[in-house]
Amino acid sequence: METYSLLREFADSWMLLFLFAFFVGIILWVFRPGASKEHRDTAGIPFRHEDKPATDEEATT
Repeated sequence: METYSLLREFADSWMLLFLFAFFVGIILWVFRPGASKEHRDTAGIPFRHEDKPATDEEATT
C-alpha cells in the first residue's frame, strides 16, 4: 500500500473520530458549570481601570 493511500485511509477514519471527540471535549470544557466565573472575569478585563489605562507592568501580572 502506498503512503498516500495509507494516510488517506487513516485520516478518513481514525483522525475524523479523534477530531470529533476533541471538538466535543472543547464544547464540554467551555460550558462546564464552573466556567461562568472565569468567562465573566475575562470579559471584564477592558473595564478594570476606569480612571486610567493599565500600564505594561500591570498587564504582565
